[in-house]
Amino acid sequence: MVMKLKAVVVAGGAALLSLCVLLAVHPAAADAGGYGYGKKSIEDTVRKEVEKAIKRNPGVGPALVRLVFHDCWVNGCDGSVLLDKTPDSSSTEKAAVNNIGLDGFDVIDTIKSKLGAAVSCADIVVLAGRDASAILSGGRITYNVDTGRKDGVVSSAAAADAVLPESTFEFQQLKDNFARKGLTQEELVILSGAHSIGVAHFSSFHDRLNATTATPIDDRYAAALDADVKLQKTRQNTDDPVEKNNIRDMGAQFQRDAGYDATGVDTAAAGALDNSYYHNTLQNRVLFKSDWVLRTDGDAASDLVEYRENATKWDMDFSAAMAKLSKLPAEGTRFEIRKSCRFTNQNYY
Repeated sequence: MVMKLKAVVVAGGAALLSLCVLLAVHPAAADAGGYGYGKKSIEDTVRKEVEKAIKRNPGVGPALVRLVFHDCWVNGCDGSVLLDKTPDSSSTEKAAVNNIGLDGFDVIDTIKSKLGAAVSCADIVVLAGRDASAILSGGRITYNVDTGRKDGVVSSAAAADAVLPESTFEFQQLKDNFARKGLTQEELVILSGAHSIGVAHFSSFHDRLNATTATPIDDRYAAALDADVKLQKTRQNTDDPVEKNNIRDMGAQFQRDAGYDATGVDTAAAGALDNSYYHNTLQNRVLFKSDWVLRTDGDAASDLVEYRENATKWDMDFSAAMAKLSKLPAEGTRFEIRKSCRFTNQNYY
């Protein structure tokens, strides 16, 4: 579903990765104070580590973008998605069904090890997601991120599954879910565009290929996808393989088999965060039911068309929506600056 970017592997071209070295994300110059690190110094460190991580593994970029949503949607932006253990539970958000495939934790750890107490884990998540968005979009998606968040000490798999939107949601369920976080129907459509990157586990879209549960899906795409899932089960040695979210990234033969119309899509931009999602959705060649149902509402369908036709507008609106998402206030009464992003300070000691 929405932002359920079952993230890990995305093919990335050399041209895209070369942007990592050149890209500037224009950090604010205000001093954050503490341990010799100002805000600009903190942002420079985060950006450099994100660039290096994406060079090593392009799939980590989508993972970092996804982490922002999956952290901030549960208890606000408090770094709770990073915890392996809390004083109360070892069944943290990482164990949630709706968090299957979350990744990028090693990158967050590396950044934390360099910055220490100068910045919270919650701040690192939103900064790293911002920089990954910029890199994967070729510098077209940029937005400011304030620092000063603190880290929560509560993390629950059950709580995450209770509030994260599911890939099988109907349109009204999605709209209501976003409204509870103060986001609009249009921002639902905008943030869904992040499904132009990342991968999904079969368990998150198997309903689309099951004759008894299937929502409308293009027949040729469904047949090609079903065949590839069977192939990937063998190649990946699992009954729950991952598939690329974006048909643009599936290769020429798959696209031909699926009857994909690539008009208006840069098929060479594999792994790019762009408006190709809207082309795919309007052709009904997307993985999740929660993507398809956006077509069933008049206003949402109009937004899909608008963003398919105007890539620049989507870049700007996605930037604004991610900035808003990154400001969701942390919920609770107990906060700290963690020594380790994987443990509360009580567990760390």
